[in-house]
Amino acid sequence: MDVAEHIKALDTEGRLLASAAEAAGPDAPVPTCPGWTVRDLLRHTGVVHRWATRFVAEGATGFLPDAGQPELDGAELLEWFREGHELLVAALRAAPPDLECWSFMPAPSPLAFWARRQAHETAVHRLDAESARATHAGGVEAAFADDGVDELLRAFHARPKSRVRTAEPRILRVRATDTAAVWTVHLSAAPPRAERTDEGPADCEVSGPAEVLYATLWNRLPLSALTVTGDESLARLWRETSAITWA
Repeated sequence: MDVAEHIKALDTEGRLLASAAEAAGPDAPVPTCPGWTVRDLLRHTGVVHRWATRFVAEGATGFLPDAGQPELDGAELLEWFREGHELLVAALRAAPPDLECWSFMPAPSPLAFWARRQAHETAVHRLDAESARATHAGGVEAAFADDGVDELLRAFHARPKSRVRTAEPRILRVRATDTAAVWTVHLSAAPPRAERTDEGPADCEVSGPAEVLYATLWNRLPLSALTVTGDESLARLWRETSAITWA
């Protein structure tokens, strides 16, 4: 996916998130984020959007801390979220292709990084908002889901922060049954190393439609949503150690 496609997805997902949050109400619990209410979800995602906007709009080349969560609630909180989302989309659309700013994972450019990262940040939290109400707007488009799985496996968990480790080398294969995308994830005492390949034996394979893989690997669906073959302990290891937290 290119930058324009990621920005379009960010725009769509942010609007869906806000609509789902409004329908659920600020006090509704968020089942996919135990301990959170919709209020917490809006505050968190709104802070992330404004944080990302600063790098893009200001061209900040060093790390900047976030501004902290607001005390807003109810309709004012929802309006604050929508405003921050719109500011981020506008900043990305206005940014030059050669934008120079801080980022924290490999990407073709800083602009490509922030567009992709914020598209998936918002999509995952849209799923959270959907989980807080009884009706759903639908899943994640397959190509976008493939892209998100790729970012998770080959960027997020390639970082030293990843806790997905094994004492002995093991192989986890991840297969999207509807798009034919396949990842081979090399697990060891070092950070995971994922490749877009279907070569060689695997100790465990998890498979399912791309949108189900996306939600499950982001721990928004149970492992039972996927087909697991081979050593199921590797699938459970992912579930137990792959969570990504805001720090």
